[in-house]
Amino acid sequence: MKKVLLLFLFSLFACAKMEFSNPKPGFDTPRKWVIPVKTDDLHVVNHIIGGVNNVLNEYPPESLRVAMVFYSSGMRVIRKDYNAKTLTRLKSLMDGYEVEMVGCLNTMKTMGWKKRDYIDGIVYRQAGIAEILERDVAGWTVFAPY
Repeated sequence: MKKVLLLFLFSLFACAKMEFSNPKPGFDTPRKWVIPVKTDDLHVVNHIIGGVNNVLNEYPPESLRVAMVFYSSGMRVIRKDYNAKTLTRLKSLMDGYEVEMVGCLNTMKTMGWKKRDYIDGIVYRQAGIAEILERDVAGWTVFAPY
């Protein structure tokens, strides 16, 4: 009896599908999600990356646009000398899912960092917080999954 119940529960969860709100996400109506990253805490950053991966796997291709905006201590996360495994995960988000990585020039100036200190593919904006604000005004959903 236990085996039958476990098999039933497994099949129920294996077939669970996301129910999308209207308008359904698609090429012409993508969801837009901006994720503020203001910490360099390895544990937190890896949870954020895991959350982003989970969400990306729920949506059909080309139906979700994601931007991660790094500012303050979060700018350390996209430096070439940050944790190698985490940088590999970030690069896979950029390459495999076209997640946009945005860096804050104000933080870089304050810390004395240069663009050459960062991984390739970063888009730079003068103020990371202002970038988040403007994307919010433009209809992007703003939240960090951790």
